[in-house]
Amino acid sequence: MQEQRSITNMADYIDLNGAEQSFGDTDAQREVRQNDRGYVFHSWSAQGAINPLPIAKGEGATFWDYDGNEFLDFSSQLVNLNLGHQHPGLVKAIQEQAGRLATIQPAMANDVRGELAKRIVEHSFEGARSVFFTNGGAEAIEYAVRLARQSSGKRKILSRYRSYHGSTGTAITMTGEPRRWANDVIDGEVVHFFGPFVYRSAFWATTPEEETERALAHLEQQIQLEGASTIAAIVLETVTGTNGVLVPPPGYLPGVRALCDKYGILLICDEVMVGFGRTGEWFAYQAFDVKPDLVTFAKGVNSGYVPLGGVVISEEIHNAFVDRPFPGGLTYSGHPLACAAGVATFDIFEAEGILERVRDLGARVVEPRLREFAEKHKSVGEYRGTGLFWALELVVDRETHEPLVPFNAAGEAAAPFNAVVAACKAAGLWPFAAGNRLQIAPPLVISEEDLVRGLDIIDAALDVADSYYTGS
Repeated sequence: MQEQRSITNMADYIDLNGAEQSFGDTDAQREVRQNDRGYVFHSWSAQGAINPLPIAKGEGATFWDYDGNEFLDFSSQLVNLNLGHQHPGLVKAIQEQAGRLATIQPAMANDVRGELAKRIVEHSFEGARSVFFTNGGAEAIEYAVRLARQSSGKRKILSRYRSYHGSTGTAITMTGEPRRWANDVIDGEVVHFFGPFVYRSAFWATTPEEETERALAHLEQQIQLEGASTIAAIVLETVTGTNGVLVPPPGYLPGVRALCDKYGILLICDEVMVGFGRTGEWFAYQAFDVKPDLVTFAKGVNSGYVPLGGVVISEEIHNAFVDRPFPGGLTYSGHPLACAAGVATFDIFEAEGILERVRDLGARVVEPRLREFAEKHKSVGEYRGTGLFWALELVVDRETHEPLVPFNAAGEAAAPFNAVVAACKAAGLWPFAAGNRLQIAPPLVISEEDLVRGLDIIDAALDVADSYYTGS
């Protein structure tokens, strides 16, 4: 697909002033580095320990640095660039919207905002009624929780370990991984529970069926001990993202829905990372026979070309605010430039058959190749995933499942995994690296040729992981 969108301009890239430039301009690169290090404060980083790579250009599934080094983007940046770099349909939609109405406040009705909300509702769950737009995924989580608490009159939120929901107050408290630790408890009414993960089961399960049964029993006990009358919602990533591409085992999500119904609790599906085609569905929950009450989205709704997120709201929750005001709002809710790219996303998905190609490439190309990796490389303890969203669990011992690097490893302890990542980058692939996993999440428009080439690079990098293997 990206071949159809080749840039005709003969320049290597266009600079900040709109001038055509060639790769290898050390002065331009130096200025980008100096401004970044001089004035930009980066997230999740010790500012003196980083050296961000200056990027000059992106196109399709590829981006280039100022020296002309080319990287296949196997992480879709932060798993948001579903339609790739510089998709002409998205760029055109933003340009045309800027030309006719660049912005308008959310209290006013706007054609493109309403059109996008309509399309999202029509492609979501039965009983969906409306959309509240935010500026990104963390805000979507914050507002989904607020909607749940305000409509139910209850305060407590249950979320899983091995999860990431964002870095704002309630969202980071709900997060069930190490990035939460240094932020303390900002929202004291969040309780964590264990979700299913057969490979590293917290329930000593040996089959997906056992894992489902025991994980649901654990959750029900948690509900009972916390008090169902105090719990507003259960929040979960439909398919866990950064923490391992954990696809729920058969029956788990319907089981959670049944528990929510039994105890009068709302179900919030966090689809910020997996919504809009990543798993081969408009929303990942649509493959698991479950209907949520609220759904959060961001990232893939417009591939991050302009910040946008939101919450899909059920009829029942929507109606709770028919006669009383909802206590919340955002200056840029449903920004027209962002919404224009969102509407274009729906058009592009249909025109280019995105969902169908994601299912095809995932089943026909990725899954068989990862199965081959598991047979060839001892360091691959498990592979798992769906669509164009997969993970390779790297280990030093298959029998004990000991990971390639310890949990939350840093410094020298992380050296083996860092060496695998470095091998990928040296060969021209930018991987999605997390914990002891290589995760595969390329743009959904990636050509089959580039997808295979990227998998070839990972195959070679796994030789590095194998060199650390200590098991039999």
